Amino acid sequence: MENRDNELKFKSLEDLYTRIYPALKSKVLELKRGGYKYIQEVDVWDYLKTYKWVTSRDLDLGCMVNDIFNVDIMALNEFVIDKYKKEHEEM
Repeated sequence: MENRDNELKFKSLEDLYTRIYPALKSKVLELKRGGYKYIQEVDVWDYLKTYKWVTSRDLDLGCMVNDIFNVDIMALNEFVIDKYKKEHEEM
């Protein structure tokens, strides 16, 4: 039985981002080797935060890291392209 008293607590999203950054960095290195040189750690974070984690309950670090390493690359790629198109349209 899991002891809920030992759960990690985060003061902010920034604190959580810092904690899972190594997994994000590892995934981005993998993506770069696969030819996705423009995808950054924050892109993976934003995609999962927007489309995967927003509807999840009781997420723990293990689940989040698993999501990072198993992210749908095609959907992530479309998200990043759309994000950068919108940013350049606003200029």
